Amino acid sequence: MRSEKLTMAVVGLGYWGPNRLRVINDLHEAEVGWICDLEPARLAHHAERNPLARATADIDEPLADPAVDAVIIATPVFAHEELATKALEAGKHVFVEKPLAASCSQAAGLVELAERRDLVLACGHTFLHSPPVQAAKAMIDAGDLGAIHYVSSSRVNLGPYRSDVSAIFDLGPHDFSILRYWIERNPATVSAIGLDAISPGVADVAFVHLDFRDDLIAHVELSWLAPSKLRRTVIIGSEKMLVYEDGSPEPLRLYDSGIEYRDPETFGEYQLSYRTGDIVSLRVEATEPIAAELRDFTGSVIDGHQPLANGEVAVDVLRTVEAAEASMTRDGEVVRVEASQVGDPAR
Repeated sequence: MRSEKLTMAVVGLGYWGPNRLRVINDLHEAEVGWICDLEPARLAHHAERNPLARATADIDEPLADPAVDAVIIATPVFAHEELATKALEAGKHVFVEKPLAASCSQAAGLVELAERRDLVLACGHTFLHSPPVQAAKAMIDAGDLGAIHYVSSSRVNLGPYRSDVSAIFDLGPHDFSILRYWIERNPATVSAIGLDAISPGVADVAFVHLDFRDDLIAHVELSWLAPSKLRRTVIIGSEKMLVYEDGSPEPLRLYDSGIEYRDPETFGEYQLSYRTGDIVSLRVEATEPIAAELRDFTGSVIDGHQPLANGEVAVDVLRTVEAAEASMTRDGEVVRVEASQVGDPAR
């Protein structure tokens, strides 16, 4: 246990880095010791806004500073493995924006390195810290929805378009991490189809089917090519149904609705009864997910607990991503998630 603040270095000041800076500056448990970025103007801008932090374009400087306890990596994904490896080898705890690395094998290597060095490795699967997602998890665990039959999710918007990765790689980790959190396991198989409507070779639209076995399936729609932003997930249970809509004033709505099947006692007897009950808007806390996420990371460094979005979670998410992308390149062929590293199709 330690009473002093953790000193953190934030590497990458593009989109997520400044958000991390803002949150760390509000934490009682941590402070920003270094900021790092290759773009001089961006680095100068944030150095002016964070005068107590040392600024550099060379990550080796904060890594060589014995006062630095942890490194936040918020760079493009293809730099994640190299930077995280250097930080772990320097003895620093590491938080990496999602996805953990550009491939499952790279991510697994980072997890192994962190374990060998007895260091915390966490990934920015921010939605796991969202109060509505956590409330839905509590209801599933308590059996309030009954047996889960299927989950349907839409994560679409008009942009922001990316030319370096597909919509599955960019958007999929959000839904795949949420599903893993709720269901507590990876899907057994995945199939996906996609469309490169804007730029050849870059799928900007994808429909992903996930089979968890045990009579549970999920469908995820991902797109940068939609007229409006939608972040909506529907969970259908045998007892009740739950709608989660991120960004809505009422993010969780519980439907006491369903269909009941009764074995017929006589031939021709009507077998189904429909139940349509109350619709309840559930109250959830207004906690900012990225603040809760960084508190979880700092807490794991201080007291040794496993962060919610730990390395194992990050690797599992990438297994699903790779399986979905492998399926998409084969026109929707079913791919086993556990074999996604080598792209073996399910037979």
